[in-house]
Amino acid sequence: MSKKTVGVIGLGLMGEVLAGRLMAARFGVKGYDVDPAKNAKLAARGGQAASSPADVADCDTIALAVFNTDQVEEVCEKALLPVAKAGTVVLCTSTCDPDRIQALGERLKGTNIRFLETPVSGTSEQVRVGDGVGLIGGDPKTADDAKAVLDALFPRRFHIGKAGDGGRAKLAVNLILGLNRMALAEGLTFAERMALDPKAFLAVAQGSASQSQVMGTKGPKMLARDFAPEGRVKQTLKDVHMMLDQAEQLGQELPMLRVHCDVLESCVRAGEAERDNSIIVEEIRRRHRAVT
Repeated sequence: MSKKTVGVIGLGLMGEVLAGRLMAARFGVKGYDVDPAKNAKLAARGGQAASSPADVADCDTIALAVFNTDQVEEVCEKALLPVAKAGTVVLCTSTCDPDRIQALGERLKGTNIRFLETPVSGTSEQVRVGDGVGLIGGDPKTADDAKAVLDALFPRRFHIGKAGDGGRAKLAVNLILGLNRMALAEGLTFAERMALDPKAFLAVAQGSASQSQVMGTKGPKMLARDFAPEGRVKQTLKDVHMMLDQAEQLGQELPMLRVHCDVLESCVRAGEAERDNSIIVEEIRRRHRAVT
């Protein structure tokens, strides 16, 4: 027998995966995306396509997987808040500006919406197979009430603290992850330039002290030049800009992150914004000069 229906707003890379995990856990799913094709795809998989974000407000729990903080604020305060039932739990899975999310959580206190920040660490494929890590910020009672849905979405998760703290942790995690990805791209390119077999070298690197999870998730994509998106360049760059904004407010220099930002911006200029973020290896390969 199916469980209650959960709403999902935003059916892109991550939203589609979240909807799939919910359906696999025998929840019904009612979803909405601005792209009609994505709504139709959900319906074809057995979900229910909504006509608008407000049309999802009849669900007791709603997961947001929209692109940025502006969209989270708009959906919560303009679409859902006027029509939400008392006690509606809204899970914000998007990576957002943590200060604005903290402020949004404060504004929603005492309303019909119980807001919980739930960004996830991991690619869409990692989340699909249950390896994503939820980073929870907000009221522990709300998190406990949403436990069944959170179990379906993020079997592994940490309750970090108040609303905003989940996003702060996500930005710091993503900083490390992005630099690992760029280090791998540089190492593979360097090995290629030295005429080492790239596939054999990746195996050596994975067995060495430099081993990282990124080598398993992104290394094969870099070698195969398979840049079908699991995490788009434009999304990674959006997050990097948020990291730099936070660092500026704190007076903290992040020199390696600025280099990463420059590489990502070069990828965007090369028309690669929609490709997987592992495509940074192509930009590293392009930074090659003839030697005399």
